[in-house]
Amino acid sequence: MSQPVETTSPIADRARQFAPVVWLIGKVQSGKSSIVRVLTQSTEAEVGSGFRACTKMARVFDFPQDAPIIRFLDTRGLGEVAYDPAEDIAFCEGRSHLILAVAKAMDHQQQVVLDVISAARRAHPDWPVVVAQTSLHEGYPQGAGHLLPYPFAEGALGADLPAPLSQAVSYQRGLFGSLPGRGGVSFVPIDFTHADDGFEPADYGHEALIAALIAAAPLTVAAALAELPQSPDARRKADAHILGYAVAAGAGDALPLAGAVLVPAVQAAMLHQLARLHGVQWQKRDYAEFAGALGAGTLIRTASSFGIRQLVKLIPVYGQTAGAAAAAAASFAATYALGKAASFYIARRRQGVTAAEVSGVYREALREAFRKAKERNIGGAETGAKAS
Repeated sequence: MSQPVETTSPIADRARQFAPVVWLIGKVQSGKSSIVRVLTQSTEAEVGSGFRACTKMARVFDFPQDAPIIRFLDTRGLGEVAYDPAEDIAFCEGRSHLILAVAKAMDHQQQVVLDVISAARRAHPDWPVVVAQTSLHEGYPQGAGHLLPYPFAEGALGADLPAPLSQAVSYQRGLFGSLPGRGGVSFVPIDFTHADDGFEPADYGHEALIAALIAAAPLTVAAALAELPQSPDARRKADAHILGYAVAAGAGDALPLAGAVLVPAVQAAMLHQLARLHGVQWQKRDYAEFAGALGAGTLIRTASSFGIRQLVKLIPVYGQTAGAAAAAAASFAATYALGKAASFYIARRRQGVTAAEVSGVYREALREAFRKAKERNIGGAETGAKAS
């Protein structure tokens, strides 16, 4: 249970095929890592060790690392070394995409950031941009705290904002508002600090940032952002992992015969990871109790439909098109429902949980999963719903 997550496994590779990219562009120490930490509810250590190099001048953070539903691309060294964004633009092409520009609110020198985003928008005029204006407290009078309630709804500037900060924020908005391209440009002031810094709340503007990103993002990016945990609660973090494993299962089952090996492995790894997130271990008795709670009928239907789907994929023409698409959506849905039921069972077993409750969670999650498969275009979601 204490072994590190394997980020180069076939499961992670499959999930990355569908994981959209949010491109973080900002100067060094602008607050990019803090944004990733708050959005994913990961610890600072997890974020610090989770980034890995992907191009000459950029690194990527997969969340969750074991089966990603979203990827954060961080361009390093802006303002310190010469940088050509062409390689990072190429990394993002062909993916649902969103640029998150990160700028300290009191820093007027943003030309290096503007140059990178301008190059990206000249190549892809429709890419939307959200500008996170960070470290607001650097513009507060000494001893002042955050304005509450949050006064920047829908990008507006609060009337009570200190004059120096108001002027700086407005100046930055003028700079980024002149970017080339047709895609929208929106602004959200935030201030993500540590608990011992003395500013409450420490994740000031968190909800506004999520809302701004979802409003600006393409559908697949918005769908992934909506699944990010809003708190460090184990069940909320488990939801993102469940979705990632379900995506990996769907991606694996789209290939003839591959699903027969990969899908059971994905589901086993998911159950292991869910137990880890909840701080428990599966015992043989737990597996038996969980299987009993799901019900023999559910397990038999899942196993038999899985076997049929593998055979259908071998049929010439149909098996490599509609059959494979249906299998992908069905495996996504079954894995998602299994994960939701398992997470519910693990969280509630000490207080007592009935078989009817567990099987009810599974059935409801199965219906929800086919809707999600359609949103993410995982296989033929509508055909897959019938096949299950």
